[in-house]
Formats: sequence, C-alpha cells, structure tokens
Amino acid sequence: MNPKAKAQQLLDLLPQTQCKRCGFEDCQAYANAIVNEGTPINQCPPGGQEGIERIADFLGVSVIALNPEFGLETPRRVAYIDENWCIGCTLCLEACPTDAIFGTHKSMHTIIESECTGCELCVPVCPVDCIELEWATFEHETGWKAWSSEQALRAQSRYALHTQRLQSPASSEPKNHVEAKRQNSTLGSEQDLKQQSKATLAQDLLKAALLKAKQ
Repeated sequence: MNPKAKAQQLLDLLPQTQCKRCGFEDCQAYANAIVNEGTPINQCPPGGQEGIERIADFLGVSVIALNPEFGLETPRRVAYIDENWCIGCTLCLEACPTDAIFGTHKSMHTIIESECTGCELCVPVCPVDCIELEWATFEHETGWKAWSSEQALRAQSRYALHTQRLQSPASSEPKNHVEAKRQNSTLGSEQDLKQQSKATLAQDLLKAALLKAKQ
C-alpha cells in the first residue's frame, strides 16, 4: 500500500475532532506524520486508548499508552456561549473547525451542540471569555465510547467544507482594466471601513470589560 493510501485509511481511524492536541494542524496532518515520519501513535486524547489500539492494529505495531503530554482521555465536552457577554465579534466562527457556531457580526452567537466536537479552539480566541465547556457524556464514556463513527464522519465532512470556505477567495481578480480601476477607486473607502470596524470592536470589548468588572 502506498503511503498516501495508507495515510488516508489511517485518517479514517481518527475521531476527526480537529482539535490540534496531537501537535498537528488537523487529523489529516497527524495521519500523514504517523505514516511518513514515524510520529508516535499515542498523541490523540479524543481517540483515547481505544483509538491507539485501532491504529496499532492497522499498522501492525505494539499498543502503547496515551502520552499525557498531549492531554488526558476524558468524557466529551461541548462549548456553550453565555449570551449575556457575547459581543458578536465573530472570532469564534473562524476558529471552529466544523462551523458549529451560528451567528453574524454584532449579534449573539450560538453553539450547534450536535455539531460541536469539543475541540475547545473557540475558547482562547474569545476576547470576553464568554465561552465555557460543559460535559456532554458520563464519566465512564471517554474516547470512542463518547464519540461514534457516524459523528466522526460528519465532523470530517463539515471540516472539509469549513476548510474550503476559508480557502475560497473573497472576491475574484479584476477581469479587465475597467474593473481594476473601479476596485482601486473603492480601496480607500474599504480601508476606512476596516479601520472603523476595528475601532468599534475595541469599544465593544472595553464596554464589556467594564460591565463585567462592575458586576
């Protein structure tokens, strides 16, 4: 089996939470590293010990314990947004690998619980600390006991769409000189709008911080 096909099959054994706890950008990068670079198979906390056993069986290698440096095997958690503090900055929308957060600029955001992988990537980007994590499974439900193959497949599909959306150009290149001239003429106003948006966000952050301090 060639390395590319091997890495693809190995990818299907990972939980697809895209949490980066393994030290790589996503599950695909970790699978590639295992196959091509000999990276240890015990760096995926969401997959837990059962996940390690699945990988070991596929590769025909010995089972080893989860490396605690990358996290512990725990029950699954999902994110929750406190609507009293959300300022609609949209930073969490881009951080979520499965687009499990619904909302628009200057409006309260909501977590789509069924699509949340518990990756926790939205937590550190929130400027007002309004995102918390709640337990979604019982104490004994960890690793693959807390996450099904169907959920992993859906998360993988949503991550592919999320990646495609981020990579799509915001606008097409000018098709002719007239279009180029039009875009150049509006460049200044677009930059002004961006500066205004940054200033508004800063004001919102300050107001939220002062209100939280008072309470």
